[in-house]
Amino acid sequence: MKTLKINKLILLLIGLVVFNSCVEDDDFDIPNTNIEEPVLDGEIITINSVLGRLVQEQIDEGLDDNGNLNYNVNSITYQYPDDVIQYMEGYLISSDEAGNFFEELILQDRPENPTVGIKVPIEVNPLFTRYEIGRKIYVRVTGLYVGISNGVLAIGFKDGDFISQIPGPLELEIIRRSAEKADLVPLPLPLESFDNSKTNLFINIPDVQFNRVEAVEQELSFSSETFDEFDGERTLESCSSSTSQVFSTSTFADFSGLNLPTGRGNINAILSKNFFGNEFNIVINTPEGINFDDVERCDPAEFIISSDGVDCDDTFPTGNTTVFSDDFESYGNQGDLINAGWTLVNISGGSYTWGIDDFSGNTYAIGNAFNADEANIDTWLISPEINLDNTSDNVLNFDIQTNFDGGEVMSVYVSTDFVDINTDSNWSLFEDVTIPSGPSSGFGSFTAAGPVNLDCLSGTIRLGFRYTGSDPGITTRYHVDNVIVTGN
Repeated sequence: MKTLKINKLILLLIGLVVFNSCVEDDDFDIPNTNIEEPVLDGEIITINSVLGRLVQEQIDEGLDDNGNLNYNVNSITYQYPDDVIQYMEGYLISSDEAGNFFEELILQDRPENPTVGIKVPIEVNPLFTRYEIGRKIYVRVTGLYVGISNGVLAIGFKDGDFISQIPGPLELEIIRRSAEKADLVPLPLPLESFDNSKTNLFINIPDVQFNRVEAVEQELSFSSETFDEFDGERTLESCSSSTSQVFSTSTFADFSGLNLPTGRGNINAILSKNFFGNEFNIVINTPEGINFDDVERCDPAEFIISSDGVDCDDTFPTGNTTVFSDDFESYGNQGDLINAGWTLVNISGGSYTWGIDDFSGNTYAIGNAFNADEANIDTWLISPEINLDNTSDNVLNFDIQTNFDGGEVMSVYVSTDFVDINTDSNWSLFEDVTIPSGPSSGFGSFTAAGPVNLDCLSGTIRLGFRYTGSDPGITTRYHVDNVIVTGN
């Protein structure tokens, strides 16, 4: 009996010692949370040099028409050699804390005025607990592949023609955190200035709003509607040019159920591409990136269509003076078109607008509903001001190419009082314009759509090329070129 009591006493004393040891550790052994600058065992390189490696691989067969990296080519990649240790440095601009990014880090070359960004897919979730926005990151590129994946520059492992994820167990071997954490300054970038070279950058998009139908009339959420499968795609519109782009939100984002803001302002976001790499996507880290403090929206004003068309005298003199001309050759995108004084607007509440395209060295304006996924499109390409007061016998000429003809959905109008898309304006149909027919399953030829006598008009006018296709529906594709007004 005495032995049993002694054994119990010994066990009790041992328990007290263990308990006191645990308490002592908890009270005084504070973990070190400071991040120390890593000692790297190789050369540090820039994201720009990584981009340059891929450009070199594409030179023979993959560069675009302007001699730049072709973001439509997935199959050409560059692998860093296994025997040379190098680290790519960059600043983190993405966060998966709100669930809108998943198993990827997006880096750009510097915290302010960035020039290039890159995606680093990695099989780790969550990432925000180790990698904060603004943190400088080193990526060990030895043995990794750089290429285009889903339309953006990416680095990682390789799976077929695509850049695949870095395996989770290799995270700490490949990804190293710097002690430096910077404050990011978003790059100002209007909607109409988007291009492939700006993807994977932290940007500020000025003077925008969500589409009136989606935000005001339907009161849609970011991505929790029954028709949202993987991502919710909403339409973001520019108030200065009426250009629109896709605003994408993951259905797993913790703010997916919030309603779209109905006001107007600016957005801090990351410029990306959709899964297929063929369409720009605007992606935010959190809703705090949306700064819509202006309740006054910029929805298009009314376009008043006159029941009376314009049909001047049927004489068509040849003018010796060029009043206005545009062959579209100097434009590479919608932004260039807008900067030259053209206006793009969809008055039906949709997002599709006219654009710029080229083929075989010829650039033209394009109206095309194919794959627009919008019913009842009513989009206008409106010319800069054309002053007819200083000439007489004015005549309009332009060329039209009609392609994949499913029915006539183009017409040409004129206005003498158009100011901008926020002001009501009156429009009259040119009755003299003949829209050529084209093949139903291919491309037609450019055909002269004039001459159109303007001699019964005076003052400052605007031409309006109107496209009213529909998808599903009539998706006839029109190319407009060589617009010229002459007089004496």
